Amino acid sequence: MKDKNTDPGASTVFATRRSVEHVEEGLTLAPRFDADGLIPCITTDAGTGEVLMLGYMNGEALQKTIATGEAHYWSRSRKCLWRKGATSGLFQKVTEMLIDDDQDAVWLRVQVAGTGASCHVGYRSCFYRSVELGSPSSGPARLTFTESEKSFDPKAVYGDAPNPTQL
Repeated sequence: MKDKNTDPGASTVFATRRSVEHVEEGLTLAPRFDADGLIPCITTDAGTGEVLMLGYMNGEALQKTIATGEAHYWSRSRKCLWRKGATSGLFQKVTEMLIDDDQDAVWLRVQVAGTGASCHVGYRSCFYRSVELGSPSSGPARLTFTESEKSFDPKAVYGDAPNPTQL
């Protein structure tokens, strides 16, 4: 069995993790994938800096993103490679890709086609609610909407496509 952290798909795009110094200060991409072969990816709007979404990439999604300049992710709910915008038209053009210090998280800065939205629910950002801080007096913590209206109608965009949200 291949080590997902050093040989995802026997790629020549990724270097083998040789040392802490290589990972933290080196000039080659040597990502560390988790036990499921995934790496988290934070995606922000290149113009505003607004956080649009948190997704995951496997080795193939990371390679395709690098090769095409368009965001690709691994859908944990659908268990398949996902080119953002393939169904909705809300493609994410990568303007910059960053990797964190120990190379186990990716940050994409993107320009979004169409309405500029990224959330399958219809909001601009997948982070459209805030969590009220402080100890709730009773029951679960409360949420407050931070976006007052949707950027698009999900039914019109996705039609009968299955909702990726899992219970």
